[in-house]
Amino acid sequence: MKQEIDFVKFSPTQNMTILVKTWYPQQDHARIAANLMSYDHVHAEQVGFIQQAISPHAEACLHMAGGEFCGNACMSLAVMLAIEKNIADMTAMPIQIETSGNHTPIQCIVTRKAGQYYCRVRMPVPEQIQYRTFHKDKIWQTTQLNYQDAVHFVIEVQTFSTTLQKEAESFIRIVATEYDVSLIGLLLYDAQTGEMAPLIYVPALDSIVWERGCGSGTASIGAYLAWKHQKGIDCDIKQPGGTIRVTANYQHSIVEQVEIEGNVGLVAQGKAFVNV
Repeated sequence: MKQEIDFVKFSPTQNMTILVKTWYPQQDHARIAANLMSYDHVHAEQVGFIQQAISPHAEACLHMAGGEFCGNACMSLAVMLAIEKNIADMTAMPIQIETSGNHTPIQCIVTRKAGQYYCRVRMPVPEQIQYRTFHKDKIWQTTQLNYQDAVHFVIEVQTFSTTLQKEAESFIRIVATEYDVSLIGLLLYDAQTGEMAPLIYVPALDSIVWERGCGSGTASIGAYLAWKHQKGIDCDIKQPGGTIRVTANYQHSIVEQVEIEGNVGLVAQGKAFVNV
């Protein structure tokens, strides 16, 4: 027996994202997402489920399959809602959504320019940033950023070698056992070129992906740079799938606000079929 699922697929900086419009209980999310993400199905890097918001100020609630927070999925849902409202060209539309992995609603602004959609998102701010050294298979010098339900590690590099990527995959699985969070991110960052390679691990799904673009990772790089240099920053972060812009305010010795902005493409929408 097959279940029929209404879905929309987006490409926020090639971080292929499926949003499921059909309601399902949360205990079914991981199973459905595993099917949809697979190569022989709709295929994507992540899946979010659209639910009714609790807050009267939010227009929808996004629950990621692993219970994590995802900036690019928030962008995708905001764009979907703006399209449903028939957003006009050369206009900006504020959208507020609730999301898993964050206790407060997320503020988004969707803009349509020449038929293209762009979204600016006010991102969660790290609760703590600190240098951290790990002695695992080798010595890892990292900067750790703690969020409500996620941990990101920034590692500055001068090259993105295959060997380093394999070592990073092993490291992230080992270090994930030390944290009770929905998501672990390892962000390789080249300060000279402004390039980032984001590795995202979601323990609930046992999903580990080198993402083509990562909104949350971009926000963490922005927060890291503001914290490191003790000043506000505004820069583009290059990734395999394109560029995401980040701004971070730094005042009173803390990172106070982080926003990201990027392009979101509508790729497909329709029905998918998943085995029960």
